[in-house]
Amino acid sequence: MTQVVAITGAASGIGLAAARLYAERGFQVIAVDVDEEALAKAGTLDGVTTLHGDVASEATNEEFAALALERFGRLDAVVLNAGTGGAGPLDSPGALERFDRILAVNLRAVALGIRASLPAFRALGEGSVVVTSSVSGLGGDPATWAYNASKAGVINLVQGLALDYAVENIRINAIAPGGALTALTASVLAHPELGAAVTRRIPLQRWSDPREQAEAIWFLTSPAASYITGATIPVDGGLSANNGIMLPPAFAGDTPH
Repeated sequence: MTQVVAITGAASGIGLAAARLYAERGFQVIAVDVDEEALAKAGTLDGVTTLHGDVASEATNEEFAALALERFGRLDAVVLNAGTGGAGPLDSPGALERFDRILAVNLRAVALGIRASLPAFRALGEGSVVVTSSVSGLGGDPATWAYNASKAGVINLVQGLALDYAVENIRINAIAPGGALTALTASVLAHPELGAAVTRRIPLQRWSDPREQAEAIWFLTSPAASYITGATIPVDGGLSANNGIMLPPAFAGDTPH
């Protein structure tokens, strides 16, 4: 029987790469995003059904689970990938309001998505969730305090909920991307000096293609990862392995691809 995955933040970046990968491998995909125009493009992929909505809304999360059951009769896996950044200095006007929005999308929506998926998982007797955290959840970054807090919260939420639902054969894991080529990181690469400096700190000395992140997500929902739950896997070219005191060795010649 065809398996079904729901993916949030599926209109671009890692989410779109994941939607494409799962569809290529025979899954039916429920692609969820707040960007209706970009989502329409994702909907042109074979095997992809789109749902326009804001993951910070409980209703959107309930709707993707209901849509999977109504249209396909099952929901095997959920990829909670939607995210947002920003906030600005803590003492700037509106910073706390922006912080609330970041937490709503990056952290609270994860809890909503998992809760909405539980009845479908229970009907199958199993289920798998993968959440997109970040290396920014493993430590601090300058001027990114709100995003850091939200992604660190994701890691701990995944651990706690993995403990609660392991008894029901529901696995909950996360990836921690670093240096992925997405809309959230475009401004870094657009700055010549900053982009080069960050790239130099990545031991593999290149940024990842979103497809590489999607492959890690795929692994965690696959039978190959059947004994993994509560884990966060950095997919960061070795970035989080460095304590930051010294730069990793430089490659001789061209940057690898």
